[in-house]
Amino acid sequence: MSNDGTGRITSCRWEHGKVVDEGFPLEDVSELLGREDSLIWVDLCEPDHAGLRALSAELGLDPHAVEDAISAGERPKATRHAKHTFLTVYATRLEPGGTSTGANGPEPLGPESRLRTARISAFVFPGGIITVRGSDEVDMQQVLDRWNDDPELLALGVGALVHGLLDTVVDGHFEAIQQLDDAIEDLEDLLFDESGRTHAVQVRTYRLRKELVELRRVVLPMRDVVNAVLRHRGELDQRHTELDGFYDDLYDHVLRAAEWTESLRDMVTTIFETNLSLQDARLNTVMKKLTGWAAIIAVPTAVTGWFGQNVPYPGFGRPWGVLFSAAVIAGVAVTLYGVFRRKGWI
Repeated sequence: MSNDGTGRITSCRWEHGKVVDEGFPLEDVSELLGREDSLIWVDLCEPDHAGLRALSAELGLDPHAVEDAISAGERPKATRHAKHTFLTVYATRLEPGGTSTGANGPEPLGPESRLRTARISAFVFPGGIITVRGSDEVDMQQVLDRWNDDPELLALGVGALVHGLLDTVVDGHFEAIQQLDDAIEDLEDLLFDESGRTHAVQVRTYRLRKELVELRRVVLPMRDVVNAVLRHRGELDQRHTELDGFYDDLYDHVLRAAEWTESLRDMVTTIFETNLSLQDARLNTVMKKLTGWAAIIAVPTAVTGWFGQNVPYPGFGRPWGVLFSAAVIAGVAVTLYGVFRRKGWI
């Protein structure tokens, strides 16, 4: 690894699937790309604009692709240019959510998204690949290890490098989706908790919806990226048929990730709507209870109000009359309580 005007640089060269050189300078890239039976990878981490333009002039990189590699907010895509294919994809990871201990147990600190995305741009040549990263949040060592784990596959050319890169990114998507799926299952358990932790459900639902929206932005376009790579493969690696099965499997994973993300989005929407329905049901239950108790309290009010008139009534002016009225109040109140209790109103 070196550091100059183009940022931190990592480089590696293979011949017949075996590593033969590492840490070579950028000045040798142009020559090494033209060697037969040689495959190179150069990674530029946090390059500055001037350094990348100098490399562009040496290798004949398309200026639009160079601009896309350093611009913020580019969507995942794959485009074919005169001398190379340009890729932009996003690696993802889900950070553990912080919690605080409240009266009802652990609760989320807030609705902030835990999803982190990091862009990887790549210039793909017939003799190698140059990756550009805006930060070191992406662990390229995982990609390098995947390449080195299968020398026979790597001997098939640059198509194997592109497959390894995309496959690692898609695996990261699956890991983030699985974590979100587990979080949704936990939210479902909390949704039907009898303690009624409404605020916690609302915060987690909002956070999951935000994370899924961010994840969809980088997962769904991957179908177009892989399709474009499949179309342009013949111009890069002479279409080695041995790689067809690997790319078919990669495309299947991309489709599964997209479909899984969509199903989770629908599930979060269902949870949101169910939470509103449960809140309405709880409110109706509370109103029933209040109405029941109001009816019970109204009985003694009615009885005492009736016997409070200045007319004779059973037991008027006698001690047993007070006991009789109290018995009427208690009897009617207990009867109403039993009726409301059987109906589940209180």
